[in-house]
Amino acid sequence: MQQNNIWLFFLMLSFVYISCDSNRVYDTYTSIPNKWHKDSVVSFKVTPPDSTNAYNLFVNLRNTNSYKYNNLFLIVEMVFPHGKTIKDTLEYRMADPSGKLLGTGYTDVKENKLWYKENVIFQESGEYTVNIQQAMRENGKVNGVKELEGITDVGFRIEKPNNK
Repeated sequence: MQQNNIWLFFLMLSFVYISCDSNRVYDTYTSIPNKWHKDSVVSFKVTPPDSTNAYNLFVNLRNTNSYKYNNLFLIVEMVFPHGKTIKDTLEYRMADPSGKLLGTGYTDVKENKLWYKENVIFQESGEYTVNIQQAMRENGKVNGVKELEGITDVGFRIEKPNNK
């Protein structure tokens, strides 16, 4: 009987999690083994569901306490089905002024849902490619951080906007 209660608990927990995430259209992660090399590009291939509705786009990151910076610079490139490319250099805050890492999570792994673009309409039908690359620099140094420690997973998320 005890085992049935455990399974029922996990089934209910899964149902609640899925129900609470009804805005999700696409949500995929790629693991970063050990360190994120500055030349390593994480790519996601996405086929949006339609070309009329607006969607919000996010870069998702999981990081550990070994991430030692207060911010994060990323180069995010979106390649459209017909060849057009948009490339953005983005900066995100990863820690508060005291150095405490931001994000959600109770263990040493934190999840960060970072805004990329808001109310995007995918006007071209077909497959889009989103490329994400770290572009960290240390103060006073010209060359980038060759191997970035502490980032364990990089993700890309598309969701329906909240209509309030």
